[in-house]
Amino acid sequence: MDPLASVIDLLRPRTLLSKRISGAGRWGVRYDAYRDPSFCLMLVGACWLTVEGAAPLRLAAGDFLLMPATPAFALTSDRDMAKEKLPLGPDSTGLRELRHGDPDGEAPVRMIGGFFRFDAGNAALLLDLLPATIHIRSSDPGADRLRQIVRLISDEVDGDAPGRDPILERLAEVLLIEALRWRPGERDLHPHGLLAGLADAQVAVALRRMHGDVAYPWTIVELARDAGMSRASFAERFARTVGMPPMQYLLRWRMALARDMLRHRSGQLEQVAAAIGYQSASAFSTAFSRHMGMPPSAFARIPAMEG
Repeated sequence: MDPLASVIDLLRPRTLLSKRISGAGRWGVRYDAYRDPSFCLMLVGACWLTVEGAAPLRLAAGDFLLMPATPAFALTSDRDMAKEKLPLGPDSTGLRELRHGDPDGEAPVRMIGGFFRFDAGNAALLLDLLPATIHIRSSDPGADRLRQIVRLISDEVDGDAPGRDPILERLAEVLLIEALRWRPGERDLHPHGLLAGLADAQVAVALRRMHGDVAYPWTIVELARDAGMSRASFAERFARTVGMPPMQYLLRWRMALARDMLRHRSGQLEQVAAAIGYQSASAFSTAFSRHMGMPPSAFARIPAMEG
């Protein structure tokens, strides 16, 4: 099984909001953190994105940016403006275009920005397997495909054709998959996480084995053998690349599947336990309670938006 496809399946991206953003003169605005993934496609000009704890990032025409879990950030016309006390971003819900800076005349900076939502039940568990930002420059492989998708999204947002909402939802999912399966060059290698693991041929073998048969009682020895490595070398490489030891990753993935089954699918605890590799409902309940801080029966009763 494709690990990335299985992660996308649990994230259930949906409810897209997209708008055109422009800027003129000297301008800057900051936004508080929020849990929804966000994206930006630069159409004309350039601006600076500053996230706390990271160097300012220049976004130029044709660039695409995805932030799977949007942190607090500043968007400015000049790099030095990120150091100033900037106003908060306006509430632009329902606006088709948002203007920063000089309200009159032609805007030298234009972009498309938006966000979509992940399923609340598993977003927190899975987002730390993804990089904080995915920046695809206009000259990078894959940039053309992403631009085409975002422009289709923009056309749907600007129009009012029948079937608009389901088309937007499906385009959002395609956009996410395209951005996540993009492979960076040496300049931008993801330091660790699921994408870094999938980019490593030997670690990717182990990831596909675990995702392909999550109920199997995997051991590090078996996974190392499948990856063509010694036990010690495999364990060290997997932890360095993915960001956690193999058995911890397997546990997190099993718990993510359990959360999804408890939230969205019918079935007894015995069925959920068997599906993810536990010999009994009691053993699964103990593991789930230890991992989540509540028994599976209590989790299943939480409304979806709170999960």
